Amino acid sequence: MKSSFSLTPSLAAAAAAVLLALAGCSSSPSRPEPAALTAFNPTLPARLAWKVQLGEAAPLSVPVLVGGELALASASGTVRVLDAESGRERWRAEVGSPVAVGVGFDGETTAVVTQGNELVALAQGKVQWRLRLASRSFTAPLVAGQRIFVLSGDRSVSAFDARNGARIWSQPARGTEPLVLQQPGVLLAVGNTLVAGLGARLTGLNPGNGVTLWEAPVASPRGVNEIERLVDLVGPAARVQRDVCVRAFQSALACVDAQRGALRWTKPANGAVGLAADASLVYGVESNGRVLAWKSDSGDVQWQSDLLLHRGLSAPLAAGRSVAIGDAQGYVHVLARADGKLLNRLETDGSAIVSAPLLAGQNLLALTRKGALYAWRPE
Repeated sequence: MKSSFSLTPSLAAAAAAVLLALAGCSSSPSRPEPAALTAFNPTLPARLAWKVQLGEAAPLSVPVLVGGELALASASGTVRVLDAESGRERWRAEVGSPVAVGVGFDGETTAVVTQGNELVALAQGKVQWRLRLASRSFTAPLVAGQRIFVLSGDRSVSAFDARNGARIWSQPARGTEPLVLQQPGVLLAVGNTLVAGLGARLTGLNPGNGVTLWEAPVASPRGVNEIERLVDLVGPAARVQRDVCVRAFQSALACVDAQRGALRWTKPANGAVGLAADASLVYGVESNGRVLAWKSDSGDVQWQSDLLLHRGLSAPLAAGRSVAIGDAQGYVHVLARADGKLLNRLETDGSAIVSAPLLAGQNLLALTRKGALYAWRPE
Protein backbone atom coordinates (compact mmCIF):
# COMPACT_ATOMS: atom_id res chain seq x y z
CA MET A 1 0.00 0.00 0.00
CA LYS A 2 1.57 3.30 -1.06
CA SER A 3 0.66 6.49 0.76
CA SER A 4 1.58 10.09 -0.05
CA PHE A 5 1.44 13.34 1.85
CA SER A 6 0.95 17.01 1.00
CA LEU A 7 1.32 20.33 2.77
CA THR A 8 -1.75 21.97 4.25
CA PRO A 9 -2.72 25.32 2.68
CA SER A 10 -1.38 27.28 5.65
CA LEU A 11 2.15 26.04 4.99
CA ALA A 12 1.89 25.66 1.25
CA ALA A 13 1.17 29.24 0.24
CA ALA A 14 4.75 29.76 -0.88
CA ALA A 15 5.02 26.34 -2.48
CA ALA A 16 1.53 25.33 -3.57
CA ALA A 17 2.75 22.79 -6.10
CA VAL A 18 5.16 21.01 -3.79
CA LEU A 19 4.17 17.49 -2.78
CA LEU A 20 6.25 15.33 -0.54
CA ALA A 21 5.16 12.18 -2.42
CA LEU A 22 6.71 9.92 0.17
CA ALA A 23 5.85 6.24 0.24
CA GLY A 24 4.52 5.78 3.73
CA CYS A 25 4.19 2.02 3.50
CA SER A 26 6.70 1.07 0.83
CA SER A 27 9.52 3.62 0.93
CA SER A 28 12.35 1.35 2.00
CA PRO A 29 14.96 0.67 -0.73
CA SER A 30 15.19 -2.89 0.60
CA ARG A 31 11.47 -3.56 0.56
CA PRO A 32 10.71 -7.19 1.43
CA GLU A 33 9.55 -9.52 -1.30
CA PRO A 34 5.81 -10.33 -1.33
CA ALA A 35 4.94 -13.60 0.36
CA ALA A 36 4.82 -16.46 -2.12
CA LEU A 37 1.45 -17.82 -3.15
CA THR A 38 0.98 -21.15 -1.41
CA ALA A 39 -0.74 -24.15 -2.95
CA PHE A 40 -4.22 -24.84 -1.62
CA ASN A 41 -7.52 -26.56 -2.37
CA PRO A 42 -10.35 -24.00 -2.67
CA THR A 43 -13.09 -24.75 -0.19
CA LEU A 44 -15.24 -21.81 -1.30
CA PRO A 45 -15.23 -22.20 -5.11
CA ALA A 46 -16.36 -19.32 -7.32
CA ARG A 47 -16.67 -18.74 -11.06
CA LEU A 48 -16.16 -15.56 -13.04
CA ALA A 49 -19.68 -14.25 -13.73
CA TRP A 50 -18.62 -11.28 -15.88
CA LYS A 51 -15.85 -8.81 -16.53
CA VAL A 52 -16.04 -5.23 -17.84
CA GLN A 53 -13.12 -3.14 -19.10
CA LEU A 54 -13.62 0.47 -17.99
CA GLY A 55 -10.30 2.23 -18.57
CA GLU A 56 -7.65 3.09 -16.02
CA ALA A 57 -9.20 3.74 -12.61
CA ALA A 58 -9.04 7.23 -11.13
CA PRO A 59 -6.13 7.56 -8.65
CA LEU A 60 -8.39 7.76 -5.58
CA SER A 61 -11.31 5.84 -7.04
CA VAL A 62 -13.67 3.98 -4.72
CA PRO A 63 -16.64 2.30 -6.48
CA VAL A 64 -19.98 2.88 -4.75
CA LEU A 65 -22.86 0.40 -4.68
CA VAL A 66 -26.43 1.63 -4.12
CA GLY A 67 -29.55 -0.46 -4.68
CA GLY A 68 -27.99 -2.83 -7.19
CA GLU A 69 -26.29 -0.06 -9.16
CA LEU A 70 -22.54 0.51 -9.16
CA ALA A 71 -20.98 3.92 -9.85
CA LEU A 72 -17.35 4.20 -11.00
CA ALA A 73 -15.02 6.80 -12.48
CA SER A 74 -12.03 6.37 -14.78
CA ALA A 75 -8.90 8.50 -14.65
CA SER A 76 -9.70 9.98 -18.08
CA GLY A 77 -12.99 11.45 -16.84
CA THR A 78 -15.61 8.86 -17.76
CA VAL A 79 -18.27 8.22 -15.12
CA ARG A 80 -20.38 5.06 -15.43
CA VAL A 81 -23.27 3.49 -13.60
CA LEU A 82 -23.56 -0.28 -14.07
CA ASP A 83 -26.06 -2.95 -13.13
CA ALA A 84 -24.12 -4.75 -10.43
CA GLU A 85 -25.79 -8.09 -11.09
CA SER A 86 -25.00 -8.31 -14.81
CA GLY A 87 -22.33 -5.67 -15.44
CA ARG A 88 -24.52 -4.01 -18.07
CA GLU A 89 -24.08 -0.27 -18.43
CA ARG A 90 -26.98 1.90 -17.29
CA TRP A 91 -25.39 5.16 -18.42
CA ARG A 92 -22.09 6.92 -18.88
CA ALA A 93 -20.98 10.54 -19.05
CA GLU A 94 -17.80 12.46 -19.77
CA VAL A 95 -16.77 14.95 -17.12
CA GLY A 96 -14.51 16.80 -19.56
CA SER A 97 -11.30 16.55 -17.53
CA PRO A 98 -9.36 13.84 -15.66
CA VAL A 99 -10.88 12.63 -12.40
CA ALA A 100 -8.81 12.68 -9.22
CA VAL A 101 -11.35 11.52 -6.62
CA GLY A 102 -14.54 9.56 -7.04
CA VAL A 103 -17.24 8.64 -6.69
CA GLY A 104 -20.16 9.75 -4.55
CA PHE A 105 -23.52 8.17 -5.44
CA ASP A 106 -27.00 7.89 -3.92
CA GLY A 107 -28.81 6.19 -6.79
CA GLU A 108 -29.72 9.50 -8.44
CA THR A 109 -26.79 11.90 -8.23
CA THR A 110 -23.16 11.00 -8.90
CA ALA A 111 -20.30 13.28 -7.83
CA VAL A 112 -16.56 13.35 -8.53
CA VAL A 113 -13.65 15.74 -8.01
CA THR A 114 -11.44 16.46 -11.03
CA GLN A 115 -7.70 16.94 -11.12
CA GLY A 116 -8.48 20.62 -11.69
CA ASN A 117 -10.15 20.60 -8.25
CA GLU A 118 -13.71 20.92 -9.55
CA LEU A 119 -16.65 19.22 -7.86
CA VAL A 120 -18.87 17.84 -10.63
CA ALA A 121 -22.40 16.49 -10.17
CA LEU A 122 -24.05 14.19 -12.74
CA ALA A 123 -27.43 12.52 -13.15
CA GLN A 124 -28.68 10.09 -15.79
CA GLY A 125 -25.64 10.53 -17.97
CA LYS A 126 -25.52 14.34 -17.94
CA VAL A 127 -23.39 16.86 -16.07
CA GLN A 128 -25.72 18.92 -13.88
CA TRP A 129 -23.26 21.47 -12.53
CA ARG A 130 -19.64 22.02 -11.53
CA LEU A 131 -17.81 24.34 -9.16
CA ARG A 132 -14.23 24.88 -8.09
CA LEU A 133 -13.32 23.85 -4.56
CA ALA A 134 -11.21 26.08 -2.36
CA SER A 135 -8.82 23.27 -1.42
CA ARG A 136 -7.91 19.81 -2.69
CA SER A 137 -9.85 16.73 -1.69
CA PHE A 138 -8.58 13.16 -1.42
CA THR A 139 -11.84 11.60 -0.22
CA ALA A 140 -14.78 10.73 -2.45
CA PRO A 141 -17.75 13.09 -2.03
CA LEU A 142 -20.67 11.72 -0.02
CA VAL A 143 -24.09 12.09 -1.66
CA ALA A 144 -26.99 11.80 0.80
CA GLY A 145 -30.28 13.59 1.48
CA GLN A 146 -30.08 15.64 -1.76
CA ARG A 147 -26.78 17.04 -0.59
CA ILE A 148 -23.15 16.51 -1.52
CA PHE A 149 -20.66 16.57 1.33
CA VAL A 150 -16.97 17.19 0.69
CA LEU A 151 -14.09 16.50 3.07
CA SER A 152 -11.11 18.59 1.95
CA GLY A 153 -7.42 18.01 2.49
CA ASP A 154 -7.24 20.98 4.87
CA ARG A 155 -9.71 19.10 7.11
CA SER A 156 -12.65 21.35 6.30
CA VAL A 157 -16.10 19.93 5.50
CA SER A 158 -18.66 21.52 3.17
CA ALA A 159 -22.22 20.72 2.09
CA PHE A 160 -23.69 21.59 -1.32
CA ASP A 161 -27.19 21.30 -2.75
CA ALA A 162 -27.10 18.28 -5.06
CA ARG A 163 -29.61 19.91 -7.42
CA ASN A 164 -27.78 23.16 -8.19
CA GLY A 165 -24.44 23.22 -6.36
CA ALA A 166 -25.39 25.99 -3.94
CA ARG A 167 -23.21 25.94 -0.82
CA ILE A 168 -25.35 25.12 2.22
CA TRP A 169 -22.68 25.31 4.91
CA SER A 170 -18.96 24.97 5.48
CA GLN A 171 -17.10 23.76 8.55
CA PRO A 172 -13.75 25.63 8.44
CA ALA A 173 -10.36 23.94 8.39
CA ARG A 174 -9.25 22.61 11.76
CA GLY A 175 -5.95 21.59 13.21
CA THR A 176 -2.43 22.81 12.65
CA GLU A 177 -0.81 19.63 11.34
CA PRO A 178 1.31 20.64 8.31
CA LEU A 179 0.89 17.32 6.46
CA VAL A 180 -2.18 15.46 5.26
CA LEU A 181 -2.51 12.06 3.65
CA GLN A 182 -3.19 11.85 -0.05
CA GLN A 183 -5.52 8.89 0.32
CA PRO A 184 -9.24 8.48 1.08
CA GLY A 185 -10.35 9.53 4.55
CA VAL A 186 -13.52 8.93 6.54
CA LEU A 187 -16.84 10.47 5.49
CA LEU A 188 -20.15 8.65 5.98
CA ALA A 189 -23.73 9.05 7.17
CA VAL A 190 -24.84 7.24 10.32
CA GLY A 191 -28.54 7.83 10.91
CA ASN A 192 -29.00 11.59 11.15
CA THR A 193 -25.31 12.26 11.79
CA LEU A 194 -22.57 13.10 9.30
CA VAL A 195 -19.43 11.34 10.54
CA ALA A 196 -16.07 12.68 9.34
CA GLY A 197 -12.43 12.02 10.14
CA LEU A 198 -10.79 15.35 10.95
CA GLY A 199 -7.14 14.65 11.61
CA ALA A 200 -7.02 12.07 14.38
CA ARG A 201 -10.57 12.84 15.56
CA LEU A 202 -13.75 11.11 14.50
CA THR A 203 -16.34 13.90 14.47
CA GLY A 204 -20.12 13.86 14.33
CA LEU A 205 -21.72 16.81 12.50
CA ASN A 206 -25.28 17.98 12.02
CA PRO A 207 -25.77 17.45 8.25
CA GLY A 208 -28.24 20.34 8.12
CA ASN A 209 -25.95 23.11 9.37
CA GLY A 210 -22.49 21.63 10.00
CA VAL A 211 -22.59 22.13 13.77
CA THR A 212 -20.32 19.75 15.67
CA LEU A 213 -22.31 17.26 17.74
CA TRP A 214 -19.44 15.28 19.23
CA GLU A 215 -15.75 14.49 18.87
CA ALA A 216 -13.86 11.31 19.69
CA PRO A 217 -10.03 11.31 19.64
CA VAL A 218 -8.70 8.09 18.09
CA ALA A 219 -4.95 8.76 18.31
CA SER A 220 -2.49 11.38 19.51
CA PRO A 221 0.30 12.73 17.26
CA ARG A 222 3.68 11.50 18.42
CA GLY A 223 7.19 11.34 17.04
CA VAL A 224 10.12 13.63 16.35
CA ASN A 225 9.05 14.89 12.92
CA GLU A 226 5.85 15.78 11.08
CA ILE A 227 5.74 12.51 9.14
CA GLU A 228 5.90 10.42 12.31
CA ARG A 229 3.19 12.65 13.84
CA LEU A 230 0.77 12.10 10.97
CA VAL A 231 -2.28 10.21 12.31
CA ASP A 232 -5.13 11.12 9.95
CA LEU A 233 -8.06 8.69 9.91
CA VAL A 234 -8.15 6.55 6.75
CA GLY A 235 -11.09 4.98 4.96
CA PRO A 236 -13.09 2.97 4.68
CA ALA A 237 -14.68 3.03 8.11
CA ALA A 238 -16.52 -0.06 9.35
CA ARG A 239 -20.05 -0.08 10.77
CA VAL A 240 -20.86 -2.36 13.72
CA GLN A 241 -24.52 -1.67 14.51
CA ARG A 242 -24.43 1.88 15.92
CA ASP A 243 -20.63 1.90 16.25
CA VAL A 244 -18.13 3.18 13.68
CA CYS A 245 -14.68 1.58 13.72
CA VAL A 246 -11.79 3.49 12.15
CA ARG A 247 -8.05 3.39 11.70
CA ALA A 248 -5.63 6.22 12.44
CA PHE A 249 -2.73 6.09 9.98
CA GLN A 250 0.01 3.78 11.28
CA SER A 251 -0.88 4.38 14.92
CA ALA A 252 -4.21 3.03 16.21
CA LEU A 253 -7.70 1.74 15.56
CA ALA A 254 -10.83 2.42 17.56
CA CYS A 255 -14.58 1.87 17.71
CA VAL A 256 -16.83 4.83 18.56
CA ASP A 257 -20.53 5.02 19.45
CA ALA A 258 -21.76 7.22 16.59
CA GLN A 259 -24.88 8.29 18.47
CA ARG A 260 -23.09 9.73 21.49
CA GLY A 261 -19.50 10.05 20.28
CA ALA A 262 -18.31 7.82 23.12
CA LEU A 263 -15.06 5.94 22.57
CA ARG A 264 -15.72 2.20 22.99
CA TRP A 265 -12.09 1.14 22.81
CA THR A 266 -8.82 1.94 21.08
CA LYS A 267 -5.83 -0.25 20.32
CA PRO A 268 -2.35 0.46 18.87
CA ALA A 269 -2.07 -0.73 15.26
CA ASN A 270 0.33 -0.06 12.42
CA GLY A 271 -1.80 0.04 9.26
CA ALA A 272 -2.57 2.42 6.41
CA VAL A 273 -5.94 1.30 5.00
CA GLY A 274 -9.44 1.03 6.43
CA LEU A 275 -11.44 -1.69 8.10
CA ALA A 276 -14.38 -4.06 7.72
CA ALA A 277 -16.58 -5.50 10.44
CA ASP A 278 -19.46 -7.77 11.36
CA ALA A 279 -21.42 -8.14 14.59
CA SER A 280 -18.56 -9.86 16.40
CA LEU A 281 -15.26 -8.96 14.72
CA VAL A 282 -13.40 -6.04 13.14
CA TYR A 283 -11.01 -6.93 10.29
CA GLY A 284 -7.96 -5.05 9.05
CA VAL A 285 -4.48 -5.35 7.55
CA GLU A 286 -1.24 -3.99 8.93
CA SER A 287 1.33 -2.21 6.79
CA ASN A 288 3.41 -5.40 6.55
CA GLY A 289 0.44 -7.40 5.23
CA ARG A 290 -0.52 -9.15 8.45
CA VAL A 291 -4.30 -9.69 8.57
CA LEU A 292 -5.99 -9.37 11.95
CA ALA A 293 -9.44 -9.81 13.45
CA TRP A 294 -10.27 -7.92 16.65
CA LYS A 295 -13.27 -8.56 18.89
CA SER A 296 -15.73 -5.74 18.22
CA ASP A 297 -16.76 -5.42 21.88
CA SER A 298 -13.25 -5.15 23.36
CA GLY A 299 -10.61 -4.76 20.65
CA ASP A 300 -8.82 -7.92 21.72
CA VAL A 301 -7.19 -9.90 18.90
CA GLN A 302 -9.22 -12.96 17.89
CA TRP A 303 -6.84 -14.23 15.19
CA GLN A 304 -4.07 -13.11 12.88
CA SER A 305 -2.61 -14.41 9.62
CA ASP A 306 0.83 -13.89 8.05
CA LEU A 307 -0.18 -15.60 4.81
CA LEU A 308 -0.15 -12.34 2.78
CA LEU A 309 2.88 -10.49 4.14
CA HIS A 310 4.22 -7.62 2.00
CA ARG A 311 1.67 -8.11 -0.78
CA GLY A 312 0.37 -4.51 -0.71
CA LEU A 313 -3.11 -5.31 0.58
CA SER A 314 -6.33 -3.38 0.12
CA ALA A 315 -8.87 -2.78 2.84
CA PRO A 316 -10.93 -5.93 3.51
CA LEU A 317 -14.55 -6.87 2.83
CA ALA A 318 -16.46 -9.02 5.33
CA ALA A 319 -19.17 -11.05 3.57
CA GLY A 320 -20.87 -14.31 4.45
CA ARG A 321 -18.35 -16.60 6.11
CA SER A 322 -15.37 -14.96 4.45
CA VAL A 323 -13.11 -11.91 4.34
CA ALA A 324 -11.98 -10.79 0.87
CA ILE A 325 -8.77 -8.74 0.42
CA GLY A 326 -7.12 -7.51 -2.78
CA ASP A 327 -3.38 -7.18 -3.30
CA ALA A 328 -0.95 -5.19 -5.44
CA GLN A 329 -0.37 -8.15 -7.77
CA GLY A 330 -4.03 -8.33 -8.79
CA TYR A 331 -5.21 -11.23 -6.63
CA VAL A 332 -8.27 -11.29 -4.40
CA HIS A 333 -7.67 -13.55 -1.40
CA VAL A 334 -10.71 -15.03 0.34
CA LEU A 335 -10.09 -15.94 3.98
CA ALA A 336 -12.33 -17.60 6.56
CA ARG A 337 -13.85 -15.09 8.95
CA ALA A 338 -13.57 -17.57 11.82
CA ASP A 339 -9.82 -18.16 11.72
CA GLY A 340 -8.19 -16.49 8.66
CA LYS A 341 -7.54 -19.70 6.73
CA LEU A 342 -7.37 -19.39 2.93
CA LEU A 343 -10.62 -20.41 1.20
CA ASN A 344 -9.92 -19.23 -2.34
CA ARG A 345 -7.67 -17.05 -4.47
CA LEU A 346 -9.09 -15.15 -7.46
CA GLU A 347 -6.91 -13.85 -10.28
CA THR A 348 -7.36 -10.63 -12.28
CA ASP A 349 -5.20 -8.74 -14.82
CA GLY A 350 -2.12 -8.46 -12.62
CA SER A 351 -2.57 -4.81 -11.64
CA ALA A 352 -3.35 -3.71 -8.09
CA ILE A 353 -6.84 -3.98 -6.63
CA VAL A 354 -7.62 -0.30 -6.07
CA SER A 355 -9.98 -0.48 -3.08
CA ALA A 356 -11.79 -2.94 -0.86
CA PRO A 357 -13.77 -5.58 -2.80
CA LEU A 358 -17.55 -5.18 -2.87
CA LEU A 359 -20.46 -7.58 -2.44
CA ALA A 360 -23.41 -7.03 -4.81
CA GLY A 361 -26.08 -9.64 -4.26
CA GLN A 362 -24.26 -12.93 -4.84
CA ASN A 363 -21.41 -11.30 -6.77
CA LEU A 364 -18.00 -10.47 -5.33
CA LEU A 365 -16.65 -7.43 -7.21
CA ALA A 366 -13.10 -6.10 -7.52
CA LEU A 367 -11.70 -3.21 -9.57
CA THR A 368 -8.10 -3.21 -10.80
CA ARG A 369 -5.80 -0.25 -11.42
CA LYS A 370 -5.98 -0.98 -15.16
CA GLY A 371 -9.75 -0.46 -14.96
CA ALA A 372 -11.02 -4.03 -15.23
CA LEU A 373 -14.04 -4.79 -13.07
CA TYR A 374 -14.41 -8.48 -12.17
CA ALA A 375 -17.48 -10.20 -10.73
CA TRP A 376 -17.27 -13.71 -9.26
CA ARG A 377 -20.18 -15.81 -8.08
CA PRO A 378 -19.97 -18.70 -5.58
CA GLU A 379 -20.60 -22.12 -7.04
